[in-house]
Amino acid sequence: MATEITMQDLLQATIDEGASDLHVRAFMPPELRVHGELVAIADEAFTEEDTFKLCHEMMTPEQSAEVEKNGGADFAIAHEDGTRFRVSVFKERKRWGCVLRMIPSTLLTLEQIGLPESVKELLFKPRGLILVTGPTGSGKSTTLASMLDVINRERGVHIITIEDPIEFYHTSRKSLVTQREVGSDVPSFAEAIRRALRQDPDVILVGEMRDLETIGAAITAAETGHLVFGTLHTTGAAETIDRIVDAFPTDQQEQVRTQLSVGLQAVISQILLPKLDANGEVHGRIAAFEIMLATPSIRSRIRDNKTFQIRSDIQTGAKFGMVTLDACLMGHYKQGLISYDELITKSQDPDTVVAKLKEEMGRR
Repeated sequence: MATEITMQDLLQATIDEGASDLHVRAFMPPELRVHGELVAIADEAFTEEDTFKLCHEMMTPEQSAEVEKNGGADFAIAHEDGTRFRVSVFKERKRWGCVLRMIPSTLLTLEQIGLPESVKELLFKPRGLILVTGPTGSGKSTTLASMLDVINRERGVHIITIEDPIEFYHTSRKSLVTQREVGSDVPSFAEAIRRALRQDPDVILVGEMRDLETIGAAITAAETGHLVFGTLHTTGAAETIDRIVDAFPTDQQEQVRTQLSVGLQAVISQILLPKLDANGEVHGRIAAFEIMLATPSIRSRIRDNKTFQIRSDIQTGAKFGMVTLDACLMGHYKQGLISYDELITKSQDPDTVVAKLKEEMGRR
């Protein structure tokens, strides 16, 4: 590969193609993730020297030292036009490589994302824990940024975000926004939450609840009168609650269930799917959601360790603004927005989904 190709050139190609991610690896051509699929954007592969130069083009000496010491570093950079990217540089088989994710420059509204009015109502709660969950690359950061933007524009509060790295920059509007980056501004998520409690916050965003200490600190912050947003890499409301409880030692789990039954406000679980246009061709991506709101019934399920009954509560909770993932997928499929294969492979109970489709076809 010609070494005159710069990282700015690759970032420009990512922007031009509307890709979500850029992959740079030795002995491979650069690849972009477009509509969920990886596609090569050159015929010739990079050499080890190419990838080494491209990675170091983006990095500070401190970040380079972190890769040498820990095998990887995460940070954010900007293209010449201002478009920002989240970067993960790593070593694999002693060679340098990186993945860059494009951060959308304009925030979507909750309506554009596809979230119902019941979710917007959550943003005006005085306290509690709101979790946005889903696999890597499911749009959690975009959803959270849009939620914070609503608060920033409509409430006069102090918002503290704790991120690794900072993705969306929020300009203080009606709210005052403080954004702290783990690694450069504060040593860890848990420490940042503890310090945040002394900084007169109303709303705290925890970019990732990745360990027991951070989860515990987030639950405590929600208990002590703050609205706390967090993320987990889980799919489904019941699974999310179980993951949090299981993170704690056995002798603490009953107490955590009690804390969650009181403090949890909602779990919004999401996945991203290839979106079909009017011709049945893939064009962009669409989110599907499971939305659980903490009704008295669901709070008792959490407290009594009966999370397996939560899905039936969500199914019957449409009047509160709740929706199951399968119902959301069915809605997308009926509108021609996703394929049958996506409906079946992403549903939590594919047999029931198939039976419902057959039943509906039989009525016609």
